[in-house]
Amino acid sequence: MIITIDGPAATGKGTISARIAEKYKLAYFDTGMVYRAVGLQMLLNGDDLENQEAALKIAQNLTFPQMIELSKHEDFRSDAGSHAASVVSSYADVRKALLAMQQNFAKNPVFADGSPAQGVIYDGRDTGTVVCPDADVKIFIDASPEVRAQRRYKDYLTKGINADYNQVLAQMIERDKRDRTRSTAPLKPAEDAIILDNSHNTVEDDVAFVSALIDEKLNNKN
Repeated sequence: MIITIDGPAATGKGTISARIAEKYKLAYFDTGMVYRAVGLQMLLNGDDLENQEAALKIAQNLTFPQMIELSKHEDFRSDAGSHAASVVSSYADVRKALLAMQQNFAKNPVFADGSPAQGVIYDGRDTGTVVCPDADVKIFIDASPEVRAQRRYKDYLTKGINADYNQVLAQMIERDKRDRTRSTAPLKPAEDAIILDNSHNTVEDDVAFVSALIDEKLNNKN
């Protein structure tokens, strides 16, 4: 079974995907990691984020072990890392270079320990429209920018990171605009995706909603 969960930043996609992966014993692929890895490597190299050739070179040579190693860096999921990921993900050539890596995982999904899995859940921006357009279940999660900015702001404070809510909101709106208007694979729901607005939901609400969709699909297969 292949499940895709797409949506903008701070909608809780990662948390929900991880919970669903554990519940149904599925492999979990956070596709945003590939762009974070490229963006972070550019920052570490001192490259200008507008240098598309440098971004492409990193993308073409990126391996899963390198991505995992970069994910341990403190800036991998920081605001700077998120901004870098959003910028490089807008480059068509970079997306093309990384697409094969993401699609091949669906053919041979594995858990973190390398053991084979019977299915995979993808978490990203275009997994239902580009990466796995034939997925069994497609979900697009959304929430207002203000709600998502508040979530990100609280997350920063919990981690002891100094942050300003208004600045977080402004960056959230800027990223939404860039993701939704990029020429290649813009952020949008797949035509057959189920839309979930979780502005006022708990994680438990979201997991129950997604589980019901999966159970229905599994029951129809039997």
